[in-house]
Amino acid sequence: MASQSNPPESKHGNAGGGGMQIISFANQKGGVGKTTSAINCAAGLGMRRQKTLLVDMDPQGNATGGVGISKKQVRISIYDVLIGRYEAAEAVMPTSYENLSILPSNINLAGCELELVDTSDRAHRLKNALDTLRGFDYIIIDCPPSLGLLTINALAASTGLIVPMQCEYFAMEGLSQLVMTMRKVKNQYNPALMMLGVLVTVYDGRLTLSLQVMDELKKFFPNRIFKSVIPRNVRISEAQSYGQPVIQFDRACKGAEKYLAFVDELLAMRGAAPAGGMFN
Repeated sequence: MASQSNPPESKHGNAGGGGMQIISFANQKGGVGKTTSAINCAAGLGMRRQKTLLVDMDPQGNATGGVGISKKQVRISIYDVLIGRYEAAEAVMPTSYENLSILPSNINLAGCELELVDTSDRAHRLKNALDTLRGFDYIIIDCPPSLGLLTINALAASTGLIVPMQCEYFAMEGLSQLVMTMRKVKNQYNPALMMLGVLVTVYDGRLTLSLQVMDELKKFFPNRIFKSVIPRNVRISEAQSYGQPVIQFDRACKGAEKYLAFVDELLAMRGAAPAGGMFN
């Protein structure tokens, strides 16, 4: 059974510097593969020998369960860290996957926004917590499907944002609101925040709709669409039911291959700003 313990010390600095990359996966639209993408990105980075922390900022706790951690195992959650009850290092749990730890969530997080609403540093609670951590090359944050205070905390703490996007028109509708939220966070809380790109998920190239939505995405995010497109793949859904990243569940399936290719794209971007874009 996993237990909560401090992450290892390493040559890297804190979450605010020293080469640490902190990346949020955010989209207020549910069902776009956000959590699945965050899980497989974090596990893939670990597979590529990057010390990685997955931070579950969703009260549903799906990222926690998605790396095999039962909610019964969670003694200290991200909620306890955000309200100041525990330090972040005390909440970090190891997983059974190489180089991957998790800062877990549970349903207690649902009430966190109300508890923090009158605090002066409410937008920087997560950043302040992550600043105390050592030993990670990457921190991957799974945001809730909303643009509330929890997501603002994640963006205020991040060096980069990745937007998972399903090829459906309803998934396009919230783009303008997401753009406004990111601009607000960038202007008011985190000038260093960078739009890394859009990760297209649940893609079926046989559908005309998928091709049309892809064209629209390229208009919204010129030069910011990851080349690795995640296909509609039943093995991804099966992996979720087993509490495993698909890259561990069935590394030979098309979904796993594409997620690993996406991770390699992300690693290749390190230290270099993406060309163009509406947020820089």
